[in-house]
Amino acid sequence: MRPILTHLALHVPDLQACIDFYEDFCGMRVIHRRPGKGSQIVWMAEPGRESEFIFVIMPGGQPRQLAANDYSHFGFALQSRAEVDAVVAKAEAAGCLLWAQRDEPYPVGYYCGVRDPAGHQIEFSYGQPLGPGATPINAS
Repeated sequence: MRPILTHLALHVPDLQACIDFYEDFCGMRVIHRRPGKGSQIVWMAEPGRESEFIFVIMPGGQPRQLAANDYSHFGFALQSRAEVDAVVAKAEAAGCLLWAQRDEPYPVGYYCGVRDPAGHQIEFSYGQPLGPGATPINAS
């Protein structure tokens, strides 16, 4: 038996702000809502991946307070370096840019960092061995 990762569940202080963020920045869509946790529980997924991996977002959480050296994050792959640059511009305008685009040797690639309304760090990348632009990493 091999378990398969299917979802990540997050308590957030402002449910609608997080829904809006993940729709706008990550292209995710609400695929399910139901009553719970004082208001509602929301499932979000990337189009076409609804049966593979979802975020379950619930109200009632506290804002994430990460230490300056805590690099915990969610990673989203983009189609090009230009798309990473576009996220940087959008995040600067929205006041949620953590770090501007950087270019690092394989397997890290070209990436930037953004903070969601709950304080989670989100990395947007191109050229990693995962997602669009992927170059397979050699297993050792």
